[in-house]
Amino acid sequence: MNKYESIIIVTPKAEDQEIKTIIEKIKEIINTNNGSITKVEELGKRKFAYEIQKYKEGYYVLFEFEADSSVISKIERYYRITEDIIKFLTVKKDD
Repeated sequence: MNKYESIIIVTPKAEDQEIKTIIEKIKEIINTNNGSITKVEELGKRKFAYEIQKYKEGYYVLFEFEADSSVISKIERYYRITEDIIKFLTVKKDD
């Protein structure tokens, strides 16, 4: 299993409950595919250096987890189809 970091930016118009639902769904995707989450950190709202999809700020959430490489495509598919996620980045961590 590889170690990964994934950060998402959720629209500032999303309610707290919607953010919690997104976080739980991502945890579920990782856990049901034999992965394990080591850390979930909600970084809160931050201003952007430039506008992204007409938003000037967004809610950041960082995930650190271990999983097979096949899980990444499943997570990123979920990111793309979720309207409230405006940006995401997933990187493999060095051991």
